[in-house]
Amino acid sequence: MSKKKIILGSIALLIIISIIIVVIIKKKEVHSVTIQTEKVKKQKIVEKVTATGRIQPKTQVKISADVAAKIIKMDVKEGDFVNEGDFLLQLDRERFLASVESAEANLRAVKASADVYKENMGKTEKDYKRTKMLYEKKLESKAVYEQVYAIAQVEKARYKSALEQVEQAKASLKQAQDALSKTSIYAPMTGTISELNKEVGEIALGSQFQEDVIMVISDLSVMEAVVSVDENDIVSIELSDSANIEVDALPETIYKGLVSEIANSATITGQGSASQKTEFEVKIIILNPGMNLRPGMTASSDIVTKVCENVLGVPIQSVTLKTKENLTLSNKIDSTITVDIPDYNFDKEGFVQVVFLVKDNKVIAKQVDTGIQGEDNIQIIEGLEENDEVVTGSFRAISQELKNLTVVKVENKNNE
Repeated sequence: MSKKKIILGSIALLIIISIIIVVIIKKKEVHSVTIQTEKVKKQKIVEKVTATGRIQPKTQVKISADVAAKIIKMDVKEGDFVNEGDFLLQLDRERFLASVESAEANLRAVKASADVYKENMGKTEKDYKRTKMLYEKKLESKAVYEQVYAIAQVEKARYKSALEQVEQAKASLKQAQDALSKTSIYAPMTGTISELNKEVGEIALGSQFQEDVIMVISDLSVMEAVVSVDENDIVSIELSDSANIEVDALPETIYKGLVSEIANSATITGQGSASQKTEFEVKIIILNPGMNLRPGMTASSDIVTKVCENVLGVPIQSVTLKTKENLTLSNKIDSTITVDIPDYNFDKEGFVQVVFLVKDNKVIAKQVDTGIQGEDNIQIIEGLEENDEVVTGSFRAISQELKNLTVVKVENKNNE
């Protein structure tokens, strides 16, 4: 065998041995999961309920006509400010004026009739007294006496009926005068004409059974947000809870408010379908409305339902639900490692709420009791101590990859 072949054979052998060594080393390597962590610390946690709705004045009055007639005059336009008692509009009053004149004439007629009956009653009363005196002296027959008595009673009844007709005519006149007075409409409150639905020449229906709004007067100095809150969140909200309100049309302004009213009855949408929603209406008084808010603007609110100061908290994503199988010891660990695995109290569905603690480049699932939840963090009532290092990411690692004693590699952005 030549010297060159021996050298080539040695090189090939070295390559094979190197490959075998690399494979053995790779097999001995423990798989690690890359994670991010944070220290448990005391903080302020604010629990909020988010809801959407619209802006409206706290006080607004819909102006409708009580009588049906054509609008012949209107002294206001949309956006005008009016004081209580200011003239708003005039309806055609000719028909109602004629009704008043007719009622007045009828009243005069029935009064005249009543006067006639009164005179007749007086005459028959005198005849009765005279006949009675003659009858008592045996100078008049009993038949005549009874006839005169009956005539006197009839005239008294006629007069009484005439008086009732007078009262009825007075009531009719009063009703006609009331209808006439309602042809002139005045502002019932001080505010702004926020909506104007009719113009001069249009007919105001004047029905009590069908809404026919001519205009709306609103007090724009006191505004509120009316929002719809899900049934699962409504139990957390109380009167006077504070809120931050954002209006779509004014994105750079945050309005402060207080819960002023909570509906007792639910509003159900999509009833009977898969998209059925049960919500409750909540009204929030806006404390600093300014001059830019308008009725009907779309708004979203964050209602503060609870605030906890100086409590232990972790990022929301750190808390996860696991089953017993999800917490099974990782197989890829060094058999020489001995770590105490905590006991867990699984619920009736087989889940336990845990966070993952990092110790010696491995993780241990620790059962926790949680309290209120803020936008980013959740309160830990029991299970952790301050400065414990908990896993905060990634979501895939927490929800799927991590188990007890999984080897991890910490890569935090602020690590140097």
